[in-house]
Amino acid sequence: MLEGRSQEGPALRAALVEAVDGWLERLLGDAGPGVALVATGAYGRREPAPSSDLDLMLLHAGDREEEIGPLAERLWRPIWDAGMRLDHSVRTVEEAVNVAAGDLKTALGLLDARYVAGDTELVAALRERALERWRAGARERLEQLREACRRRAERHGELAYLLEPDLKEARGGLRDGHAVRAISATWVAAGLDRRGQAAYGLLLDTRQALHLELLARDGAQAGRARVATDRLSLQEQDAVAARMGQPGAEPLMRAVHEAGRTLARALDQSWRRVDARYAGPAVRRWRRPVRRQLGAEVVAYDGEVLLAAGADLAADPWLALEVAAAAASAGMPLAAPTVRRLEARPLELAARWPARARESLVALIGAGPSSVGVIEALDQAGVMAALLPEWERVRCKPQRNPFHRWTVDRHLVETSVQAAALVRRVRRPDLLLLAALLHDIGKGWPGDHSATGARLAAEIGGRLGLPAGDRAVLSELVRHHLLLVDTATRRDLDDPATVRAIAEAVGDPGTLALLHALTEADARATGPTAWTPWKARLVDDLVARVTERIEGRPAPPPGRGTPDVHE
Repeated sequence: MLEGRSQEGPALRAALVEAVDGWLERLLGDAGPGVALVATGAYGRREPAPSSDLDLMLLHAGDREEEIGPLAERLWRPIWDAGMRLDHSVRTVEEAVNVAAGDLKTALGLLDARYVAGDTELVAALRERALERWRAGARERLEQLREACRRRAERHGELAYLLEPDLKEARGGLRDGHAVRAISATWVAAGLDRRGQAAYGLLLDTRQALHLELLARDGAQAGRARVATDRLSLQEQDAVAARMGQPGAEPLMRAVHEAGRTLARALDQSWRRVDARYAGPAVRRWRRPVRRQLGAEVVAYDGEVLLAAGADLAADPWLALEVAAAAASAGMPLAAPTVRRLEARPLELAARWPARARESLVALIGAGPSSVGVIEALDQAGVMAALLPEWERVRCKPQRNPFHRWTVDRHLVETSVQAAALVRRVRRPDLLLLAALLHDIGKGWPGDHSATGARLAAEIGGRLGLPAGDRAVLSELVRHHLLLVDTATRRDLDDPATVRAIAEAVGDPGTLALLHALTEADARATGPTAWTPWKARLVDDLVARVTERIEGRPAPPPGRGTPDVHE
């Protein structure tokens, strides 16, 4: 998906850089030795979007200070007059590296410093000094960078799963690509691989198309104001897709979400190499990594879980699930070599799963929050689609609904996380967890996703080796996963027909308890407005009434305390 992006984006950026470089070179003119114009930021990387700031530094040797002020004014004035947003500075090499020493943003900008015009040797000296200082202070600088990445992710969320992501600031966005590049400049880790570069390029193209669309629609000044956050809103997605030659918003957003996953994973891998590099001999001696056996072919070592060297995935493909379940249960990530092994060998699975494979899947999705990263690693390696072919249809699938904060696949995983906290409320935790993982699987097909999902859940249950009775319960849970909340919030609970209809649909208290827990897990995983105290009380009241009817207890009098709908 990522490899097939259009070449129009890179060509337009190259033309834009060439045109601006030529214009700035003419503005600087023959300034003589000891003066140069330097591009930083997106312009320095040759990656400007149509409404990007122009980041420029007038660099000088310090021996012609009386001339620099007028020269700077002569440079900046035409840029402002052209309506361009300018981030500018005037510094010597020594001043630039000293400012960078106390400011992370400046230090990162100098890593992208690029010659535009003037004294080439002066710019070369700046780049050499900036890289030298960056590498000398790498340990402290990288911790500052990690903290900046963490704060940014908290503010902007994960690009891979958001309905309206910020293409630059969200976790997995363009700034994470910059962070990988900054880490690689220390020689601690490699930069983006081919797949990472393709993901980064797709986000650049998408951002460029967004800027062009806003500029064309609203005019230059309004457009520049609106694109400041690089947020790809719902209302812009179809138009941006059309500009990029995509058939619609959904294919575009699936590609964008996949790119976000790729860049987030690349940054995580870079941080792991940073941690390994700076543990240091003394720390390593203090920690003394312990090799702990978690299973016949599964080992925990130095905070990660991996397959034993002799594990044969060709002979036993179910080891992929066992190592994943062990990692999630231990709260550890899958080791990168194990993920590479899984990716390199496509799994060849039997038509019917053995019991241990089903138990491993349940253990994986029942591990709670620690399962998310492990399932993401499996997904990146192609294992999720191999285990559940239906997964491919919901993978990275956007939900163009403001109530949903996640893509369909991530929503399924998040629902499993929420369900894992509710397993003590039901007699069959395994069915609750499987229903959580599959309840929206039908969204990959046309038509009523609940009805389609019920059919798919029954088929998947058969492959998992569930007995007929369990398959029927799983299917009904998926079919009715919206029943309780829709009924509780839209129907009169004092009407006996309402309670009777739910009782007939559900059938028994055990299934009702499973459906109650699934309803809560689904809502909590949807978004902050999907499960409020008011909705929870309405659903609780409905479940109590239906339980009384199923068990044959007398119906309560009307109006026994149903919460006011305006609460």
